[in-house]
Amino acid sequence: MNNRSLRAVFMIATPLMLVAVWWAYVRLFKIPRFVLPPPAEVGSAFVALFRDGAIWPHLAHTLGIILAGFAIGSGLGFALGFMLGKSPRVERIIGPYLFFFQTAPKIALAPLFILWFGLGLTSQIVLVVSLVFFPVMAGTILGLRSVPANFGFLAEVLHLTRRDRLVRIELPSAVPEIFAGLKVGAVQATIGAILAEWLSGGQGLGYLMVFAGTTYKTPMLFAMVLITSLLGILIYQALAGLEKWLLSWR
Repeated sequence: MNNRSLRAVFMIATPLMLVAVWWAYVRLFKIPRFVLPPPAEVGSAFVALFRDGAIWPHLAHTLGIILAGFAIGSGLGFALGFMLGKSPRVERIIGPYLFFFQTAPKIALAPLFILWFGLGLTSQIVLVVSLVFFPVMAGTILGLRSVPANFGFLAEVLHLTRRDRLVRIELPSAVPEIFAGLKVGAVQATIGAILAEWLSGGQGLGYLMVFAGTTYKTPMLFAMVLITSLLGILIYQALAGLEKWLLSWR
């Protein structure tokens, strides 16, 4: 069996094994369903959410927050990361302030965002932007400063202009590090959107999770956890596919 087949078998067998252990644990120890429902009930709740169509408006709402916050945060992170990556002097001046902001726990900043921007979409998107911004900025800085020195010598030999050097050498070489930051930012964006909807949302996947928890609909709550996890994985894999396509020249 080759590595590809072995990986496929592992990907299928692992979830099945986890579900079997889950089912056995619930049955053997007679765990109350409001604490840990059996897998069949969670699966039924998962299917019901999509079959009844109740999930779609909430999924669209959360996805919109994720995409808006990710786009804005990535754009700002790349722009500032580019500036700092090309100018170490500027980084020494403003870097400490950026790191101070990053170390502040976002769960503590979320109420401030609600106070400043209200309970609507703005505060939710701002929270996502704050989570996405730093990983993308750090990845951009690292990528621009990790260009092999040989490429710089090649640019001099070819007499490339600063623009051509940036477009043909520096940015393509920095793609892996930039996408590393983007992928971390995508996961953070999903977490941030759910957190924002927990605190101030009347719609979205986070709101449904709060609703399921407060009404003791545990199967629905587990189904929502599964849906949000799958959403984060899909966004991450989409970025990984885009990265692979951009790096196909390697």
